Amino acid sequence: MEKEWIYRLALTFVKLVGPKTGRALLEQYGDAEAVFNAPVKQLKLIDGMGEMKAKAFKDLEVLKRAEDELTYMADNGITPIWLQDDNYPERLKACVDSPLLLYAKGNANLHAQKVIAIVGTRKLTEYGVKLTEDLVQGLKDVEDVLITSGLADGIDTIAHRQCVKLGIPTVGVLGHGHDKMYPAGNRGLAKEICEKGGAVLTEYPSGTLAMKDNFPMRNRIVAGMSDVTIVVESDIKGGALITARLASSYNREVAAFPGRVSDKRSSGCNELIRTNVAAMITNADDLLELMNWGKPKAAKPMQKKLLLALTTEEQILIDLLQTKDMLHADELLNNSGLNNSVLAATLLTLEMQGLIKALPGKMYRIN
Repeated sequence: MEKEWIYRLALTFVKLVGPKTGRALLEQYGDAEAVFNAPVKQLKLIDGMGEMKAKAFKDLEVLKRAEDELTYMADNGITPIWLQDDNYPERLKACVDSPLLLYAKGNANLHAQKVIAIVGTRKLTEYGVKLTEDLVQGLKDVEDVLITSGLADGIDTIAHRQCVKLGIPTVGVLGHGHDKMYPAGNRGLAKEICEKGGAVLTEYPSGTLAMKDNFPMRNRIVAGMSDVTIVVESDIKGGALITARLASSYNREVAAFPGRVSDKRSSGCNELIRTNVAAMITNADDLLELMNWGKPKAAKPMQKKLLLALTTEEQILIDLLQTKDMLHADELLNNSGLNNSVLAATLLTLEMQGLIKALPGKMYRIN
């Protein structure tokens, strides 16, 4: 396993090779070691490569760097999460630009049934503080919920702190390596998050500073691993709006709290609502209604004659959906043995027959 992880880490260190090209290479060769062993003349033909990038895989320095990083991780309680592994966040895996590797501290369930991102301005007001605390309080008794944010000053910090206070698992996503902390004042909060059943994630190795360009990249992870992104307070520009628009581009739900038209701190939220990027919410109940996350109804036993009328593919999906209150499309894909096109067609047929219900965030349940 150590050898396998050295190649995996090394793949993320190759210059000019980003997540999309890395995915293309893994799809072509199966695993990271096979990529490094492939001849340059083959590698350069992969979409997004070329000769310069292909030759970079023959630089032994990236393997040495990977060995050093693996040692650092072992010494500091950091767990690597690889794109192809089962513990990788399933929602994030569905995004075309998801990172190949996440460095994780903590033990949060990244496959929770309900994953909610709460984001907003660093320059928050008392209005923003109250909205955030009340929202998290309203989610306290929701089953299998996970709240994500960016561990930044402002709304992010309030959301994480309220989660820790109420015992709700939360995940903070960093824009730098685990050996840094920005803002420095949140180092203690990050430790508490991990101790209380949450986690702190980053795609950046040790030694990576909190550079300005890293934070929009961080935001795509917050949006990508969540079913819904909620903007509490935000100016017309800023990281929270970037996160919201990324979530929308991933076909995830976006919600925002409205504010007074004269309040600059709410201008971004009002704009998201005005342009139909975000649904307007005023409390946790609005969110639960938006997401169809009300109290789960008791599953109705399906009539035997109806089950006999199902095709083999339909029966497979119905059987899987009866095991839980709801399942993500990726779980159905992984556990059904159906390919993407057959899965999509069968889900549509079952939905049209009124047997299942499609929920936001590519979740499905028995109707």
